[in-house]
Amino acid sequence: MFALRYAAVVAASLWGGGLLVLGAIAAPSIFDTLAARGVYEGRVLAGAIFGEALRRFHLLSYACGTLIGVSLVVRAALGPRPAPFGLRLAVLAVMLAAAVYSGTALTARIERARQAAGGAPSALAPDDPRRIAFGRLHGISTVLQVVPLVGSLALIFWELKDR
Repeated sequence: MFALRYAAVVAASLWGGGLLVLGAIAAPSIFDTLAARGVYEGRVLAGAIFGEALRRFHLLSYACGTLIGVSLVVRAALGPRPAPFGLRLAVLAVMLAAAVYSGTALTARIERARQAAGGAPSALAPDDPRRIAFGRLHGISTVLQVVPLVGSLALIFWELKDR
């Protein structure tokens, strides 16, 4: 049981911690560094670099979510059932749904919006519909990343409360 709980805590920590590192450190660093160095089409390049990092992170998220789910189900089958089992599974399902939607459908929509902008959306006029559409999708993506971040904190809390 300890190994299953440990695996779930590590997976939730990687998932939530990874989101914090990507959003608070990696993205700003990439965009700021390329801008400060005057790299030609730096925002486009920064977006491509961060987009690839996020794509790879989504794969890690799916693996972490699967590991947490397997841990919960096996522990429930072997007993005693983790409390609150149903709520944990529901939180995990919402986390995975947000990650899968963000990593598939939303990422594809963001890429289409970026291509429609013909370069960096930030280079367009603030009232340009293409820039507005890109900004809206980017905002949705950012909000969706908060779901697994908060969920991972809840899952870690419950795991630490278990005896």
